[in-house]
Amino acid sequence: MTAHTPPTPPFRDSSLPFAKRIDDLLSRLTLDEKTAFLHQFAPAVDRLGVDSFRTGQEALHGVAWMGPATVFPQAVGLGATWNTDLVRRVGEAVSKEVRALRAHDDRVGLNVWAPTVNLLRHPLWGRNEEGYSEDPKLTSAIATAYTRGLRGDHPTYWRTAPVLKHWLAHNNETDRATSSSSVRPRVLHEYDMRAFRETVEAGAVAGVMPAYNLVNGRPNHVSPYLREHLRAWTEEDLLVCSDAGAPSNLVDHEHYFDTHEEATAASLRAGVDSFTDHGTDSSQMIGRLKRAHERGLLTEADIDTAVRRQLSVRFRLGEFDPDQDPHADAKDFDTPAHRELAREAAEQAIVLLKNDGTLPLARDSRIAVVGLLADECKLDWYSGTLIHRSTPLEGLYERFGAERVEFAEGVDRVLLRTGEGTFLHVPAADGATDEARGAEGALDPALLAGRTDLPPLTTDPAGTEFALIDWGEGTLTLRAPDGRYLSVAEDGFVRASADQPGGWVVQETFRLEPHGDGHLLRHVGTGRHVSVSADGVKVADENPETFELIVVERGEDAVTRVTSEADVVLVVAGNDPHIHGRETEDRTTLRLPAHQERLLRAARAANPNTVLALVSAYPYAVDTTALPAVLWTAHGGQAAGTALARVLAGDVSPAGRLPQTWYADDADLPDLLDYDVIGGRQTYLYFEGTPLFPFGHGLSYASFSYGDLATRVEDGTLHVSFTVTNTGDREADEVAQVYARAADPALPRPRRQLLAHRRVALAPGARAELDFEVPSHALEFWDVARGGWRLEPGPYDILAGASSEDVRLRTTVSLDGEPGAPRAVLSRGLDAADFDEQSGIEIVDRTKSEGDAVTAVPGLTGELLYRACDFGAGASEVTVTVAGEGTVEVSVDGGPVLAELTASGSGGPYDYTALGAALTVEGVRDLRVGLRGPLRLAHVGFSG
Repeated sequence: MTAHTPPTPPFRDSSLPFAKRIDDLLSRLTLDEKTAFLHQFAPAVDRLGVDSFRTGQEALHGVAWMGPATVFPQAVGLGATWNTDLVRRVGEAVSKEVRALRAHDDRVGLNVWAPTVNLLRHPLWGRNEEGYSEDPKLTSAIATAYTRGLRGDHPTYWRTAPVLKHWLAHNNETDRATSSSSVRPRVLHEYDMRAFRETVEAGAVAGVMPAYNLVNGRPNHVSPYLREHLRAWTEEDLLVCSDAGAPSNLVDHEHYFDTHEEATAASLRAGVDSFTDHGTDSSQMIGRLKRAHERGLLTEADIDTAVRRQLSVRFRLGEFDPDQDPHADAKDFDTPAHRELAREAAEQAIVLLKNDGTLPLARDSRIAVVGLLADECKLDWYSGTLIHRSTPLEGLYERFGAERVEFAEGVDRVLLRTGEGTFLHVPAADGATDEARGAEGALDPALLAGRTDLPPLTTDPAGTEFALIDWGEGTLTLRAPDGRYLSVAEDGFVRASADQPGGWVVQETFRLEPHGDGHLLRHVGTGRHVSVSADGVKVADENPETFELIVVERGEDAVTRVTSEADVVLVVAGNDPHIHGRETEDRTTLRLPAHQERLLRAARAANPNTVLALVSAYPYAVDTTALPAVLWTAHGGQAAGTALARVLAGDVSPAGRLPQTWYADDADLPDLLDYDVIGGRQTYLYFEGTPLFPFGHGLSYASFSYGDLATRVEDGTLHVSFTVTNTGDREADEVAQVYARAADPALPRPRRQLLAHRRVALAPGARAELDFEVPSHALEFWDVARGGWRLEPGPYDILAGASSEDVRLRTTVSLDGEPGAPRAVLSRGLDAADFDEQSGIEIVDRTKSEGDAVTAVPGLTGELLYRACDFGAGASEVTVTVAGEGTVEVSVDGGPVLAELTASGSGGPYDYTALGAALTVEGVRDLRVGLRGPLRLAHVGFSG
């Protein structure tokens, strides 16, 4: 008898198109097997030889959460490079390290959740560090470069599969799981969607992650925009992965649905393909999906659609063709090339904000380096664990020699005396191992527990001197002499155990609260006060200890001691990415924390030649008037200190540019939840005030001249060319920027809008000829009167220069477009959300599945303006579609109320009724609608 080799199933046949192979595999999977694929941790199907699969590997600026890896600058720092080629190479290096780690640790996923393309609309957003820019064009350019690096160049097989975060209009951590971003159609299309659209259209994106928040009253995880817009931008199957816990939020926090089965079914039908919920335990979500199917809320075809999208990504990653996957044997990890790239990226991210000639420093300078971040190399929530580390102090030691560098951290040195007269004391940790949090890697670092192998604090007559750092708003850390921070583990004891503040809930921060003649010490993470007991120092609900804070040395005194004799003082100030301004916590102010302002004043008073280096995840409002030089860099990864020292020494001329506006004062900022960048005059696009430093700003040690501007319009493309010449005496990069603005717009348009940019390296005397091609549709706006894009005809100013405000060349071109037309209100009426201007209004969901309505902000009167409404020969009746209770008032051209319609409020928020009233109006008029009360207005119609 001859044994027959079973035929190769079509899904294993690499000669077939992926679509046919996916069809075949889907046909072989049972309903239960397909349903199980819909959780983040999809199980293996052993009978078919299909491996398990995991969506989600954090890789924002290096491989995160999986232990040691190359750490590149934060995303906002990569945005500050304005260098798409560099960022592509960073993405390539990160994806190679993902593959190399995957080879020996199958917990590492190839579906990477990066980059973040949320626009940096508001600088107080806690996750500012994760985005690239406030500008959609720059954001999409940098994001496209990073995704292309992550994807790889092979035409068929992807090195990793990037997922963009976080869809959509997500710029607040405050109430992020329940707040709704009210986004008018123009802002939606021209601003928030644009960065996603251009990145997706570039073709290196595998998927998108919806955000926790709601947009226009509807959770992003059930948004019709996923289908109507996102999936229309590409022919590729996009895998939409939920954010962690967001499927449950639809019921538990947002109360948008009554049952988890309804919520899960609605998410799947809206376009969510993979559910990230309940960690590695898939039983909850799979149970919900099965019950939803049993109740008829889902069909098997709905499930197939989602599974098909996941399988499309898995096939592209080479999972089913291991012998043909060109990335299968990737071994590049912590290579010399990757280390060099990390340094190059850190150098290119540094922005010189101000310089009166103090920089670069002379080779023989005597330098005093001071500040809370002077000897720090900070990581953030999405960093890997450092293999290499360089602080500013270490970089200066290496570049100038330790003998020429003095250092003072500027912390307050304190003792904490108890009511019994003893002092807090850190006992010796005999036999304890030296370990860093996260070094072993964790799929969810939020689950990493604090150390309990070290002895708790005690008290004794002498006590331990702690370094107290006040990070602002009363939040402080306490560090023991051995460098470990006081932290609280699950058992409630206080130990000197943390190498740095960190964790999902930071356990290393405290507050001193005045109490009697002393202070209570509250632990922020638990909310409990520190108590002294016989078995050690702990946090407890009872018997809080009253401490006397004894300052042994003020930070300002230490700073003054080392700065007065130096040739130059470098103050390194900024933030700890885990404290104030991080995921789950927005900032409350642009100001530098008071502790650091004191240090800066002390340094400046002792030595006027004081340079400020800000190392931070976001902008600050700092008075730079008396400072000769100021630099900014995001937390620059493993090579941050070396990079800063090389820039200070002039080995590298700085050429980073600000990716967002630096405002001069908190008063310049809109409310954090005001997403109307047009009406609120936000970002450089619309801001009419004077910024501290404008978008695109950054100085150089060289000088550059611009000339020979030429433009022409041909076949729907604007061609712009000019020359840039290095007129300085050193090699340097220049970032040439091209902006445009409508010269005579009929409605509010950007003051200027970035069209293109290029970072070029030029030797002294060298000249570069730069050519840019800009499609005319880049200057279109969303015309709410027609519900689509329109290019306004007329003159446009073309501006070229070194920043949004440093314009060196300008000209005007005339573009053919489509003239605006009055709104045909007799035939189409008005969708309420398609207003031109508003006050006191927020946009809400018309139904749970589609459509918009408007309502007055609680406590306010809502006003809507619809310009150029064409009533023709005359309208005699107005009809409004409303839900809820309240009054609609209709008038034209600022005149008296012509019609008043009152709704009784019977039914719920989605129970709409039509109300009619007589009205007499003719011709083209500006229509005004007032809303009184909590009713929702969906549509306004007119008849003759």
